Amino acid sequence: MGPLLALASAVCYGIVDYLGGLLSRRAHFAAVSFLGQLGGLLLACLAGLLLPADTVRPADLAWGALSGVGSGIAMHFLNRGLSRGSMSVVVPVSAVTGVALSVLCGVLLGDRPTPLAWAGIAITGPALWLVSGGGASPGRGTADGLLASAGVAVQYIALAQAGPSSGLWPVAAGRVAAVLVLLPGAARHTERLRMPPGQCAQALLVGAGAALGLVLYLLAAQRQLLAVAVVLASLYPALPVVLGLALLHEKVTPRQTAGLLGAAAATVLLSIG
Repeated sequence: MGPLLALASAVCYGIVDYLGGLLSRRAHFAAVSFLGQLGGLLLACLAGLLLPADTVRPADLAWGALSGVGSGIAMHFLNRGLSRGSMSVVVPVSAVTGVALSVLCGVLLGDRPTPLAWAGIAITGPALWLVSGGGASPGRGTADGLLASAGVAVQYIALAQAGPSSGLWPVAAGRVAAVLVLLPGAARHTERLRMPPGQCAQALLVGAGAALGLVLYLLAAQRQLLAVAVVLASLYPALPVVLGLALLHEKVTPRQTAGLLGAAAATVLLSIG
């Protein structure tokens, strides 16, 4: 069940990044990020009420809040990168460092992956590197993708430290923290929040989808090794890359094709390992 939950999280994040990227090209990325976190907060609170917690400990809420700080940073720079760069480059770049740091921390915290899982982990880094261009000249938004990856790592590592007894409330605490992180930027430029109702609704739904992805990731991390959950959940770049190629007619290189095949192989190894 753990691998399936992690893969479901990856699907959620892949769809969210694609839709959020498209919206960030029509509306200001800061407004998309801020309203998205409000939508995520609403969904996280609803999920917390539907799945009651045994004991909500302050430490678990603190871990959730730290995760939310990472989420806010990640979404700010990711949407900024997507507003001006290629989706098939920015999204994979945002995952590379996040995967590496998260897996390293998982091992340092005591994870002991199986040989098959180690093989999948070893494949994932090069696969995402190839999907992002494989050392070719960086495209626009690449720097934003790298900055977002640090937030991704904090988001995954911190949330996994929350105990299962707190239920889904650490995710809700994280959305509160993310809103507070993004609030100063939104307050300085209130005109950015003046979006048509349709775009506001889309931003809220994108944020709710991201929160659902985090809920699925938290449930996955509680059922398997942190390193495996992080790697499977971090395969999300494959979906926006494929959608960008198919629907936005972005060009795929042989290196990116090899990276996508490597990501598929890593999924199989991590699932059976």
